[in-house]
Amino acid sequence: MNVELNALHYIFLVFTLLILIVMIRKRDTTLVCIAGIFLLALVATNSVSSGVMTIFNSFIFAITELLGTILIISVIVAMSTILSKSGINEIMISPFTKLIKTPTLAYWIIGIVMMVISWFFWPSPAVALVGAVMLPIAVKVGLPALGVAVAMNLFGHGIALSSDFVIQGAPKLTADAAGIPVGEVIGASVPLVAVMGIVTTIAAFIFLRKDLKSGKLKSDENIHMISEEDSEYKHVLSEKTKKILAVIIPILFVVDVAVMFVLKLQGGDATALIGGTAIFILILISALVHKGSALEEITKYLVKGLKFGFEVFGPVIPIAAFFYLGDSGFLSVVGEYLPQGSQGLVNDLGLALANAVPLNSTIGAITLSGVGAITGLDGSGFSGISLAGSVAKLFGVALGGGVATLTALGQVAAIWVGGPAQIKPLGNIQIKSSVLFWLYSHLYQSLYVLL
Repeated sequence: MNVELNALHYIFLVFTLLILIVMIRKRDTTLVCIAGIFLLALVATNSVSSGVMTIFNSFIFAITELLGTILIISVIVAMSTILSKSGINEIMISPFTKLIKTPTLAYWIIGIVMMVISWFFWPSPAVALVGAVMLPIAVKVGLPALGVAVAMNLFGHGIALSSDFVIQGAPKLTADAAGIPVGEVIGASVPLVAVMGIVTTIAAFIFLRKDLKSGKLKSDENIHMISEEDSEYKHVLSEKTKKILAVIIPILFVVDVAVMFVLKLQGGDATALIGGTAIFILILISALVHKGSALEEITKYLVKGLKFGFEVFGPVIPIAAFFYLGDSGFLSVVGEYLPQGSQGLVNDLGLALANAVPLNSTIGAITLSGVGAITGLDGSGFSGISLAGSVAKLFGVALGGGVATLTALGQVAAIWVGGPAQIKPLGNIQIKSSVLFWLYSHLYQSLYVLL
């Protein structure tokens, strides 16, 4: 049943376009999102006070929806910190370093290890876990530091973050905005992530090989990444204890994955299993490393992790709050002020779009690729993927299906443009995002043909 569009629909549509324009200009969208939330509530309730209250309540709603994701990332960062400080990360990675004999092996081994660890530990902590150990070894066998950086970013902030199969932070954001289960987005993202990952990693490898042969890139063996502060607690535990823990920790996470498959855990349940395991590991290692001061140190690690989590999701909360109002969040936050028979602002707009404009899957795929890429221009890859989910639902409704695939496509495009484009420090080396941008502009044809 088609619902006649009213002022609320047009306000939502106008502010969606405004958010896109602001993102194209690489500016923050927080103020625009707050203005959109206030205006929606003001028009719906005819009350200024209700409009003001809705701003705060929409933030609470968004934080409540995102809290599980924020917490899992926070506890993973807290656990990763103690692993790095205690030196356990070096023991965990060391078996793979023995395989690094040539620049080619260095590129692929570092990339694959980074991808696997990023699935469990999140890419930013994984940079410290992997880079500190593998960078000097890769440089010694002839792979330049920039080559290590490219491999870590493409496999970590690219493949692992855009798929996010284990922690499920990214697919939860897009799935919530699209109003579909997380599992559907994860399933639909597999072929898209595979195509994007294969094309970018092989292309980057070819470019690196070419530049190494021509002499444009040279290896610098004088790289030192471990500071005195980082090594403060590295000799507290015996080598035997660290080796035992380095074996136990991966086994625990492998068991988690097995439990997920056996019990078919997805979404919040899967996140809770990984998060609880990370907290258990944090407590165990803190007790061994800090002994008498473990009670205080555990709290410090958790606080540090929470700071990181809210820094990452600070820009996400306002935009998620706005787009949640396009679906179920409107009734929960504003109230029953939608027109009779409305299925939500986004659904109504999607049906209207289907009746007004002839659409097909190719147009939808190209649009979602563009929207995703635009939301990634701020360099985070995360702040705008709620917009990608919302637009995916709008086009999915208009097309009569394919919401999960379009949502996954927007997610992949956003994170691949935003995530790997971040400038990540590796010791005194700054990874220049301009090296990677050339790779992305030619990939979207490969992506949307899978629809």
